Amino acid sequence: MNAPIQTRNTRQKDAIRAAFIEANRPLSPDEALTLAQRELNALSIATVYRNISNLVEDKWLIPVEVPGHSTRYEVSGKGHHHHFQCNNCGTLHELEGCDLHARPKLPRGFKYTGHEFFVYGICAACAK
Repeated sequence: MNAPIQTRNTRQKDAIRAAFIEANRPLSPDEALTLAQRELNALSIATVYRNISNLVEDKWLIPVEVPGHSTRYEVSGKGHHHHFQCNNCGTLHELEGCDLHARPKLPRGFKYTGHEFFVYGICAACAK
C-alpha cells in the first residue's frame, strides 16, 4: 500500500498563504502575487497560479465566483457570508454573516441549497 502523497510546504507557498491571511479578503492571483512579493520578491504569476491550485485542492483556499469577473480565492473554513465589490478599484471584501432569512418561493419539486449575494459600492480607500 502506498503512503499518502503530501504536498511540500515551500517558501513560495508560505508567502502566498501569508498574503491571503494578511489581506483577509478574497484575492485574485494578481493581487496575491503583489502581496506575496513583499515577502518573496522572486515569485512569478505562474508560481502563484500553481500554488493557488494546490491550496484549493488541499481545501485551504476556496474559489469565489464574481459575476462578470475572474475568480477570486479566499481562505476556507469561514462561516456563510457575502461579498462587497468596489466599483472603482474592483477589490472584493467579505461581509460578515448573512441577514437574508427569507427563502425564495421555488417551483414545485425544486430544493433550496443556498444563495449568493453581492453588494456593490465604493470601498473606504477609494472614498477618500
